[in-house]
Amino acid sequence: MPIPIFNSVASFFLKRRISQIELFKDYPIEVQQEVLRKLVVYSIDTEIGKKFDFKTIRHYNDFKERIPIVAYEDIYKDIERNRKGEQNIFWRTSVKWFAKSSGTTNAKSKFIPISFESLEDCHYKAGKDMLSLYFNNNVNSQLLTGKCLRLGGSKEIYENNSSFYGDLSAIIIDNLPFWAELSSTPSSRVSLISKWGKKVQAIIDESINQNVTSFAGVPSWMLSLLQQVIEQTGKDNILEIWKNSEVYFHGGVSFDPYRNLYKKLFPSNDFKYFEIYNASEGFFAIQDQNNSEELLLMLDYGIFYEFIPTSGSEQEIVSLADVKLNVNYAMVITTNSGLWRYKIGDTIKFTCLNPFRIKVTGRTKHFINVFGEELVVENAEKALSMTCELTKSEVSEYTVGPIFMGSKTKGSHEWLIEFKKTPDDINKFIEILDLNLQRLNSDYEAKRYRNSTLEIPKIQIGRKNLFYDWLSSKNKLGGQNKVPRLSNSREFIDELIKMN
Repeated sequence: MPIPIFNSVASFFLKRRISQIELFKDYPIEVQQEVLRKLVVYSIDTEIGKKFDFKTIRHYNDFKERIPIVAYEDIYKDIERNRKGEQNIFWRTSVKWFAKSSGTTNAKSKFIPISFESLEDCHYKAGKDMLSLYFNNNVNSQLLTGKCLRLGGSKEIYENNSSFYGDLSAIIIDNLPFWAELSSTPSSRVSLISKWGKKVQAIIDESINQNVTSFAGVPSWMLSLLQQVIEQTGKDNILEIWKNSEVYFHGGVSFDPYRNLYKKLFPSNDFKYFEIYNASEGFFAIQDQNNSEELLLMLDYGIFYEFIPTSGSEQEIVSLADVKLNVNYAMVITTNSGLWRYKIGDTIKFTCLNPFRIKVTGRTKHFINVFGEELVVENAEKALSMTCELTKSEVSEYTVGPIFMGSKTKGSHEWLIEFKKTPDDINKFIEILDLNLQRLNSDYEAKRYRNSTLEIPKIQIGRKNLFYDWLSSKNKLGGQNKVPRLSNSREFIDELIKMN
């Protein structure tokens, strides 16, 4: 079948899914109630089902009152049992894959169970929905006449047991259906190379002569790859290399700090950016409109959602039926991989309630509140983006830590920034950044008032490749690994300053 015809046929079938998406947009609460019912019924005979008597759970209140909210630390011993071959602990079907979580750069890793159902009904379904929503917004797209340049992680086998672990992206790539493999570059063999430098060169060698029409991956690592493509080809931008490129699907970290850098790589108003929100624990939301910063919460992926106001306690947890606009919530999920009322560690806020659209605001552990300033990643990313625009500068990576009060000194924040383009006046840069933070965060503004609690932030300029070298020293290059942006301690920033 000629490629243009394949594109038309495939896009037709993808668009058929839109009617199902419209259904959960029209009946969101009913769809979520049905998801919860199926999860409970399916798991009646598991260890957790027997422990909490799933047979007698009749509605959400039973579920809410009976099953405790947990973090990874609460269930890791049972996950280790599962990794060593025991089954039917959290989920009825056999679980042999575990996503090695890289949501933190600490040495200790999390291993998130991945069931067959979550691969099929969540991750792969979401991949098709991402394309469905894109085609629905761009009816003349020729996306499937070419290939998607994907950037994933690496895979390892756990000990001698019949269980496997690796980055979520690697697990997905390793299990992809053949049709998805045919439409992707590089090959699975290259995608799963563990050494970052070797992987990048292999990707370039294999993909440079392909007809690449789309890109998918974490912004920081994709940027590194594309910049090396530019260096090796001597071209001015990516559109000179892959002229049919039309969209970049991104997620994992905020896109704001990288937006201007990508606009230089893709200097066209027609090139599009679509954000997704996925994690090792599941696929949660997809941008469903062109040129939007809102993500549609996907309600029929076998995930039941609950939300805790970050300013409240776990007793104030609510289901989707009772969420409010513009409240910062910590997200709690129950999934078809056997995670029950699990605190994922992300914070979101609802930007729309009909349909339910969200924006990711940060991590529950990635914030600074040493002095009552309650600075979250969303504030930092936005303030930094506004400051870069005003000062004609560009940021590659950054992290922020507190400067603790001394006996005769007030507290402050210390920013360590690796610039792609350094501002002409660094003191002016920090002044503007400080003012933008005050505009965006009233708690920060109150602590900065007349230097009452906080003094103006300090700034350190990071050398070229500082953050890359730091991640390399921790064996965390590529995949979904990311730099912690904000921290209540100086652990990360002190390590980086020492390497600077």
